Amino acid sequence: MAIGYGNSYLPCLAMVSVQACYTGMNIICKLALESKMSPLVLVAYRQTFATLALGPFAYWMEWDTRPQITMPILFQIFLCSLSGATANHIFYFVGLNETSPIIVSAVGNTLPALTFILAVLFRQESATMKNKAGLAKVMGTVVCISGAMILAFYHGTIIEIGESKIHWSYAQKLRESSAAGNNANSFVGPILIVISALGWAIWFNIQAKVSVMFPAPYTSTALMCFMASLECGLIAVCVEHNRHAWALTNPMRLTASLYTGIMGSAVAFFLTSWCIQRKGPLYVSVFNPLLLIFVAVSSWALLHEKLYLGTAIGSILIVVGLYTVLWGKRKEKAKLETNQNATLELQLPK
Repeated sequence: MAIGYGNSYLPCLAMVSVQACYTGMNIICKLALESKMSPLVLVAYRQTFATLALGPFAYWMEWDTRPQITMPILFQIFLCSLSGATANHIFYFVGLNETSPIIVSAVGNTLPALTFILAVLFRQESATMKNKAGLAKVMGTVVCISGAMILAFYHGTIIEIGESKIHWSYAQKLRESSAAGNNANSFVGPILIVISALGWAIWFNIQAKVSVMFPAPYTSTALMCFMASLECGLIAVCVEHNRHAWALTNPMRLTASLYTGIMGSAVAFFLTSWCIQRKGPLYVSVFNPLLLIFVAVSSWALLHEKLYLGTAIGSILIVVGLYTVLWGKRKEKAKLETNQNATLELQLPK
């Protein structure tokens, strides 16, 4: 394989498929939101359908290997549901409702930088700049955040790339009847997506402990989605009192609810977990910028989105910052493994 991470094409194909799943989710959900679907209701349905899809699968995969579920484990999974599902998804879909899918997918790439910032704050990592790895992580984080700020506060001129030849009449009617198609100027959307990524970063730190305490990823995720369905459902019911807001008679709303739960949560999680087990988290993170490319092309082709100078500059900075942070993490990991091997060799009897 051309990539130096392994000899199998399957993990690469799996991660490309994950980004394709997320691309479809962004496009379909944007159209559902433009049909006046409440983002809170959409999140509640997503968690519900994800639970229904993951529950039987988790039981079938881990029924004979699952450790005992204790109260401390349930509490940790509850914290995961609050940060990684409820907060993350609510801010994500409310942000998607306020801006374009291109900006959403670009700002989402700030996740490794935000995870590094939290790790430094909780003293799980150091922000040293005395070596190349530490300097790369710090500088990459600064570049990532700078790109996100440009996306939020600078719009710029339209980059002329021509018109798409695809005319999806259903999508065009939705966009024409919705004021949401003209809200890409808002800085609120990118800020909400940064908050969403922050919730996801908090989840990473909690999930690291859960993985050690309870090594049953499918069961823990099914429980997390179940708890999140109750949390998101309660929040949505408190905000959306009109029963018509919950109706799934609109085909786009039904499609978005099913797609986000099954493809955006269950299938994407299964493929990502499978790749992490075989290649590690760094390998998975390398594919994240593909989402930006897929969404940009799909939004231009299907939704006739315009590409702005600020969006292009901010996206490039975020992707450069992302790979800089990942390069620093990889160098740091390689150095740690080398030191561990050297220590092991010294301890072996001569």
